[in-house]
Amino acid sequence: MPIIELTEKSNPSSAEIDLQTPLEIARIINEEDKKVALAVEKVLDSVAQGIETIAGALANGGKLAYFGAGTSGRIGILDASEMPPTFGIDGSKVQAFIAGGEKALRQAVENAEDSKEFALSDLKKFAPQPQDVVVGISAGGNPAYVLTALDEARKCGAKTIAISSNPQAKIARYADIFINPQVGPEVVTGSSRMKSGTAQKMILNMLTTGAMIRLGKTYKNYMIDLQIGNNKLHNRACRIISEIAKIPADQAAGFLAESRNNVKTACVMAARKCSLEEAKKLLAQNGGILRKIIKG
Repeated sequence: MPIIELTEKSNPSSAEIDLQTPLEIARIINEEDKKVALAVEKVLDSVAQGIETIAGALANGGKLAYFGAGTSGRIGILDASEMPPTFGIDGSKVQAFIAGGEKALRQAVENAEDSKEFALSDLKKFAPQPQDVVVGISAGGNPAYVLTALDEARKCGAKTIAISSNPQAKIARYADIFINPQVGPEVVTGSSRMKSGTAQKMILNMLTTGAMIRLGKTYKNYMIDLQIGNNKLHNRACRIISEIAKIPADQAAGFLAESRNNVKTACVMAARKCSLEEAKKLLAQNGGILRKIIKG
């Protein structure tokens, strides 16, 4: 009999869940969800290695790409799509691919996760180089799509990271860093969109946010490279400048306008009482690291 993956095993804690009230169902799911953060806590050393690897790659002109199937692929796309507006990084620098392509974002694509061809096609689009990082995401850790992406990326010299909830995941063989949060069996057997998916989301949040922090995309805990695309973000930008430079909100708005909606530059102008050109020069001299210009 074949070995059953940890992510495919039945969970005794939810064996009678179909007989429970709505509140009891919610309580069972909540109790299982509490285990996710604890499982992620146990792999923080590996996550930290991933943060440093990704930050180093991006600092040296490299790119990051996620490869996943189903829920894992969708979570990767969600994380990658948030990088430009949150941290002002070029969209080509953080990419994400899902087995089956755009169609798979909204519906299942038959046999997509088992397709080496899909992986090779997507990897060709990414064109991995030695300075790049490829992250394979999979609850069970065995789909051909993710295995192929990691294997071929490694052959190109790229650094590889694998994320799986299964300690026997095959993708670990092709990873320089294996991140393995063992969240246990799902509430609904095999439904890895639940605990495994939550763990993946938490880890991707850490990897990219941590890398962006290391690259100077924040000052303290402020997102100083955010892109301003609506009124909410404009107000947030003014508030950030006001709090960092310790000036009234109306003055902050003035500096933001003068900086052409560049929060980091506006902060330098306000804090150092300098012109736009002087602020740009200071940022260039300090590698864009606001902490080197504004002590706080």
